[in-house]
Amino acid sequence: MKAMLLILLFAMPWATQTAQAEAGLHLRAVDVDLTDHAALQRGAKYFVNYCLSCHSLSAVRYNLFERLGLTPDQIRENLIFTGRKIGETMEVAMRPEDAKRWFGAPPPDLSVIARARGADWLYAYLTTFYLDDTRPTGVDNLAFPKVAMPNVIWQLQGQQAAVYADGATRPPSTDAPIDHLNLVQPGTMTPVEYERTARDLVGFLVYVGEPNKVQRQNLGLWVLSFLGLLFVVSYFLKKEYWKDVRH
Repeated sequence: MKAMLLILLFAMPWATQTAQAEAGLHLRAVDVDLTDHAALQRGAKYFVNYCLSCHSLSAVRYNLFERLGLTPDQIRENLIFTGRKIGETMEVAMRPEDAKRWFGAPPPDLSVIARARGADWLYAYLTTFYLDDTRPTGVDNLAFPKVAMPNVIWQLQGQQAAVYADGATRPPSTDAPIDHLNLVQPGTMTPVEYERTARDLVGFLVYVGEPNKVQRQNLGLWVLSFLGLLFVVSYFLKKEYWKDVRH
């Protein structure tokens, strides 16, 4: 049983990487700085304005953002548009039955999506929507093929079109993979500005998935330092105690 668990432990990352490679998905490393409160505040703003109408954060309360330097009044004025109280969780008003009828399935709660998918995958998802008139929403996604979600932030990024490995801009008759995406309709942001926006949004989702991560890591350093000091003291105490003991 233990051997099987070890095999699964080492095989899962390899299987994930293989699936991503087969899908032609290249994950760019995203540098998320959880101490950059300004970036996290921007991410919260984008989430509330573009995501919260469909995706809830049922494990997150609005007053969590006081840790990011926002006052209760700022949270009420800029992040709460549904009449909810600052101590309540970030729920959506859309009914699950309506969501299923409109999208085929209720949009998932995103409280721990960053822990489940990873920051790099989330960044790829937010940046790889492309036009596809065969899909009900008119778009598809490289990170999540056959995605049911429309590209709700297309006005910021603009519209992208797929360019296939054989140079075609329309799906070829063969199974040629997508080589890259071209921006065919600019958005209100430049590509650099949108990439920063996507990073801010990803950073926010990483933060809400584990708000105490920075404190936990800092505490871990103190604990390891204490254990290291305790080891040194214990080692010399042991030598002092046993030096006169004859074997």
